[in-house]
Amino acid sequence: MSNPSILILPGDGIGPEVMDQVTRVIDWFGAKRDLSFDVSTDLVGGAAYDAHGTPLHDDTMAKAQEVDAVLLGAVGGPKYDDLDFSVKPERGLLRLRKEMDLYANLRPAQCFDALADFSSLKKDVVAGLDIMIVRELTSGVYFGEPRGIIEEGNERVGINTQRYTESEIERAARSAFELAMRRNKKVCSMEKANVMESGILWREVVTRVGAEYPEVELSHMYADNGAMQLVRAPKQFDVIVTDNLFGDILSDCAAMLTGSLGMLPSASLGAPMANGRPKAMYEPVHGSAPDIAGQGKANPIACMLSFAMALRYSFDQGDEAARLEGAIEKVLADGARTGDLMGPEGGIPLSTSQMGDAILNALDASR
Repeated sequence: MSNPSILILPGDGIGPEVMDQVTRVIDWFGAKRDLSFDVSTDLVGGAAYDAHGTPLHDDTMAKAQEVDAVLLGAVGGPKYDDLDFSVKPERGLLRLRKEMDLYANLRPAQCFDALADFSSLKKDVVAGLDIMIVRELTSGVYFGEPRGIIEEGNERVGINTQRYTESEIERAARSAFELAMRRNKKVCSMEKANVMESGILWREVVTRVGAEYPEVELSHMYADNGAMQLVRAPKQFDVIVTDNLFGDILSDCAAMLTGSLGMLPSASLGAPMANGRPKAMYEPVHGSAPDIAGQGKANPIACMLSFAMALRYSFDQGDEAARLEGAIEKVLADGARTGDLMGPEGGIPLSTSQMGDAILNALDASR
C-alpha cells in the first residue's frame, strides 16, 4: 500500500521557516512512529509569481487536486502590493480553495493553560477555551457576481454580491453538525437574518439540516451579537457555523482570545475523493509576517497544529494528532516561548528552530 501523499506549499515570508519545522515533525513520525508520507514541495503566492509570473501555476494546481492533503505556509508581502489584483499572491490561495472546492473552513480557537494570561481578556474568561468555527469558504460575498467597480453618474461604485444556494449552505451546515457530534453537541449558527435575505435562507437551511441531528442543540445568533458574545463569554460556544464574510471576521476575533495568531491552525475541507478522504488544505491562520521573515523569530506552532489537524481529519490518526498536540502543550507548560509569546516576566525567546527542537524532544519523550 502506498503512503498518503502531502503537497507542501511554503509560500512567502515566514512560510518557509515554519514549514521547515513541520517537515521535521513529518520526518519524526516516519522514523519513530512508522507513519510515513510521500511529500512533494512546490510554489504558491509571491514565490510562484517570481518564478512563473502567476501566483499558482497550473501544474501546481493539478498536483493539489491529486494529493491527499495540501499544507500551506503563508502568502503575500509588500513586495507584491503594486501587482494587478489578478496576480496578487492571495489569488493563488483563493484559486486553491475554489478549484479544490474546499467549502468548509475549520478554525479552532483553543487556549492552552500555559498561555491563558496572554489573552487580552481576563484569564477566567478564556482558560480552558475550546471552540470551533466552521466558515463556509467558497461562496458568499467573496465570490458572488456581479462584482467590480463601475462608473455611475459622476462617481465610481464598488459592487460585491452576497449570494448563497441552498446546497452551499447545507454542506457547510452538515460539516458543523458532524463536528459537533464528536465534540459537545452544540451548534450556534450566525448570520444577519434581520437585514439580509441570504441570512433568512441561511437560517432556514441550517434549521432543516439540524433536524437530522436531534442530539445536537442548535441555536441562532445575529453575527454582530456573536462578535460581542465571543469577547464577553466565549466558552458558551462549542461549534459556530457561519458564512464566508462573517466567518472571516468572527474567526479572527476568536483568534485573539488565545493570545497569539502564532498559535492558531486551520483546515479547509471539501467533498470526499475516491479513497474516501476529503479534499483538504491545512494552513496556519497567521500571515506571512514579512517584517520578521528570515530572522528565526517566527512561531512554528500554528503550522504544526495545522499538521495535527491533517493527521486527524485527512489520515484518521487522531491518537497521533493528540500526541503532537500534547507535545506542544508540554513545551509551553515548561515555559518554552517564541518572541510572540513572551510575557511581562521577560526571558530569552527561542528561535523558530529551537522551538522545533523542544517539540521534537517532547515527542521523543512521549513514545
